[in-house]
Amino acid sequence: MSVDYAASLSPYENKGKCGVAEIFDDASSVKEKSHQLAEMIKSSSHVVVHTGAGISTSAGIPDFRGPKGVWTLEKRGESVMTDVTFETAQATLTHRALLTLHKAGYVHYIISQNVDGLHLRSGFPRSSLSELHGNMFVEKCEKCSEERILSCPVPVIGKKRTGSVCSTRKLRGTCRGLMRDTVLDWEDDLPEPDFERACQNSKRADLSLCLGTTLQIVPAGNLPLQALKQPNGRLVICNLQPTKHDKKATLLIHTYVDDVMKHVLDYLGLADSPTEKCDTSVEDSQCQNSQTDSLQAVPSSEPTVSAGSSDTAAGGGVDKAAVCFHTPAKRSSDSPGEDSPAGKKEYKSE
Repeated sequence: MSVDYAASLSPYENKGKCGVAEIFDDASSVKEKSHQLAEMIKSSSHVVVHTGAGISTSAGIPDFRGPKGVWTLEKRGESVMTDVTFETAQATLTHRALLTLHKAGYVHYIISQNVDGLHLRSGFPRSSLSELHGNMFVEKCEKCSEERILSCPVPVIGKKRTGSVCSTRKLRGTCRGLMRDTVLDWEDDLPEPDFERACQNSKRADLSLCLGTTLQIVPAGNLPLQALKQPNGRLVICNLQPTKHDKKATLLIHTYVDDVMKHVLDYLGLADSPTEKCDTSVEDSQCQNSQTDSLQAVPSSEPTVSAGSSDTAAGGGVDKAAVCFHTPAKRSSDSPGEDSPAGKKEYKSE
């Protein structure tokens, strides 16, 4: 499946500031700032990382508002040209570094706006990850809310039925509920369990680290500010373009995120580790059958995106199978947070 899934989204006018010139700190400054970041990570009690499209560009997946981003090119009447697909894209140094930092006890939670699935396919645990805009490799049962992680992309986006049936075993047999994709279209609400966990962890954070995001999307773009409400709370932004929260940041780093994370690992004495395989629970053919059935079952009134090859593992060699995670079906009584009360996916140009 093409990484330009955005072409299948509904029309939307306000996509934020696009094509803003990139800023590059000199090499010595990057190293010094990266070491400052490493010290902050060491001294913090709850580190939450907020990731955007910029952490996946070195995997060949284009960003949205960079000089060659999807929305930037769209405004010029051009389209993205790349040979990379969601299936062939592999986790970047930054994805691997975040997994290493999590295993070492430094990074506690990730809040991502990306739908490419590279965090999960790098081996990062689902229980410590909120994917606010969905995942191209995840489908969710509309009946029991079970999630299934696939090794092939879902054939639809916008929380539509994929054509698959839930195989979760219950006390009185199999669920048999209909599965839906988890990727948001413009008008869709954020997934409640992921959003609530994102808000809870953002409120606990004494260090918010933003990697590869212009923070233009709300409510995701405002969550990092929660750390500043903590005593000695800090906000670090690493991005090539300016963001709307730069003036509030404790530290700004303008360079490629992979370079920063390499310096951080070196400073902390941690080695870059290879991606890990996800745990799997069903046979290879099940993913292929799920994809084929989905393409046949989608009503013609619902837009579809073309499905990619189901025989190519992505992001570190995920097995041809799926594994289920359960998420609550209803919103908890906790408030979603004052900076983002609506829980809607919106873009704001400032």
